[in-house]
Amino acid sequence: MEILWFDSLESTQSYLLEALKQKKVSAPVCIGATVQSQGKGSRGNQWIGMEGNLFISLAIDRTMLPDDLKLESSSIYFAFLMKEILNELGSRVWLKWPNDFYLDDKKIGGVITNLYNDLLVCGIGINLMSAPETFSRIDIEAVPYDLTKSYCALFKNLPSWKQIFSKFQLEFENSRIYFTHNNNDKVALEDAVLLEDGSLECNGQRIFSLR
Repeated sequence: MEILWFDSLESTQSYLLEALKQKKVSAPVCIGATVQSQGKGSRGNQWIGMEGNLFISLAIDRTMLPDDLKLESSSIYFAFLMKEILNELGSRVWLKWPNDFYLDDKKIGGVITNLYNDLLVCGIGINLMSAPETFSRIDIEAVPYDLTKSYCALFKNLPSWKQIFSKFQLEFENSRIYFTHNNNDKVALEDAVLLEDGSLECNGQRIFSLR
């Protein structure tokens, strides 16, 4: 996968989507930036970061992905792949449903996924060096570009969704003390049932990750 790296971008996700529309790049491709000034987070929030943190976005054709991976499961899938790399490097990072990287009880990053034509555009931000107040940073030393290369290399031979989900099922127990958002409502995960496509059943409602 081609990696295009920039000193500074407003948003790797916005840049990549626009570059795809203008046919300046083609999938598979990864856009990275040393500094990001107007990154996109969940629920319309910004994910702004300083040098030393990770800011990347990837465009992947759906045909490159495992046959058993449903669109609704993609954010969990992409996030868990990154989490496993970080774990192999010695980090205790874990994945809170559906796509937030946590260290202990503090968020250190997240994933946001958009569909553009037949492409999945996945943005990943992780606090490797510094973190805003109420957030945390990772517990290992990691170089953004090196981490990006390791991540992109995974797409040569991807595991099935079933393989990833079997591991995520165990880790999901860590999410039960938290809440998630469904439309404008906060929903407790204490009694949630994790379904095979990565969605949740809470109080008779089915909740999907829309990010």
